[in-house]
Amino acid sequence: MIPVVLCGGSGTRLWPLSRKLFPKQFHSLFGQRTLIQETVSRLIASGCSLPPVIICNEEHRFMVAGQMDEINQPPEKIILEPVGKGTGPAVAVAARFIESKFGDQIMGVFPADHIIANGKGFTETLGKASKFASDGDLVTFGITPKRPDTGYGYIRLSEPLTDSAGIVSAFIEKPSFDSAEKFFSDGNYFWNSGMFCFRASRIIRDFKRFAPEILDHVDRAIEMSTIDGCFLRLDSERFNQCPSDSIDYAIMEKVLDSRMVKLDAEWDDVGSWSSIWSCQPKDNYGNVKQGNVLLKETSDSLIVSNHSLAAAIGLENLIIINTPDALLVANRDQIDMLKEVVAELLEKGSEEVIQHRTVYRPWGSFNSIDRGERFQVKRIIVDPFKKLSLQSHKHRAEHWVVVRGQAEVTIDNSTFTLCENQSTYISPGTIHRLANHNSTPLEIIEIQSGDYLGEDDIERIEDEYNR
Repeated sequence: MIPVVLCGGSGTRLWPLSRKLFPKQFHSLFGQRTLIQETVSRLIASGCSLPPVIICNEEHRFMVAGQMDEINQPPEKIILEPVGKGTGPAVAVAARFIESKFGDQIMGVFPADHIIANGKGFTETLGKASKFASDGDLVTFGITPKRPDTGYGYIRLSEPLTDSAGIVSAFIEKPSFDSAEKFFSDGNYFWNSGMFCFRASRIIRDFKRFAPEILDHVDRAIEMSTIDGCFLRLDSERFNQCPSDSIDYAIMEKVLDSRMVKLDAEWDDVGSWSSIWSCQPKDNYGNVKQGNVLLKETSDSLIVSNHSLAAAIGLENLIIINTPDALLVANRDQIDMLKEVVAELLEKGSEEVIQHRTVYRPWGSFNSIDRGERFQVKRIIVDPFKKLSLQSHKHRAEHWVVVRGQAEVTIDNSTFTLCENQSTYISPGTIHRLANHNSTPLEIIEIQSGDYLGEDDIERIEDEYNR
């Protein structure tokens, strides 16, 4: 099986931790590895001997590549979508790529943001799904409902399970609560996990039959695509014309002979803060906490604060998420209203839904420490053996102070080395570059001054990351 990892979600229901430029799949919520790292590691451990094909938004390409390097799992290819079009076009792209390179192989489709605690159960189900797929079946993974829930799509079987598998009679979108209660008590309905398994030829055949317009635009986008190292860049103009649709709407709901395998593997899709509270170990008072947190007379709550002390007294049934630039306090029973909050912030153009104070780049990261009229202070980390682009700024000057490591600095035609506690000044319009040629991170403090300090005031003369 060739694993396909879908990594294009924005995770708005986990704001303020998850944001547009740094969504939930790149976070380590409770553990050392991020969700995408856990996903790929789980697939390799389950017997997928071939490297994964990862599909992500172009804005996230360096995070994907970097996080795969961290776990020493280089992907077969990272396919870049110029714009998100839903899981339907993404699966079509993966199927065409796999068919062209590997022929009629079995492919498994897995979102990058799921928690699966029982690796053995996942491996067993994966093997069963692969056998059905090898016979030409279109296979989906169903989850036994834990409760009536309106946040999931449902799968209805035509008859009771036989050896944890059955024929699908219907895919049902997120229901009303009354319908969810009926599905829960019926016993013949399962949550739709969003994971699938099939031969490349089978899903392509179904796209030709049920969603030919999607396949046509995907084929054109791949035909005009370009290769950039480990990245495959889909043609922007042609992919932008592709209809947006989920794989469920485009294909699964229209197929009459798909098969479901039941997944008993302690699965959760980490879709909301309530689901994270539900699936994590709790203290004696029903609390889940992470970071620098102190609780007194508090129960049934989720409190996350990884950067500063958060103390809670006399609280019940709350969600508190404390980040450096945004704080969320919500009743657990009303956390679904978070999508309305995020929508309102987007409408207002709030930066806090787009990115964190710490912004990641292919060479490292920077953290905006302070900002005022005509000045900004950043803490910049340059990873070992990485360098920034050769660039200039029209509107701002920069002062660099090295606080850790050794910096190679280029200013116009001069290149020199700065050690700890040494500094330099870059005037507006000067061509400059910062590089780290050592095996340890380089840390500098950058003080910007000028009449405009936006990130778009960068003219790149040379950039090894092709930005």
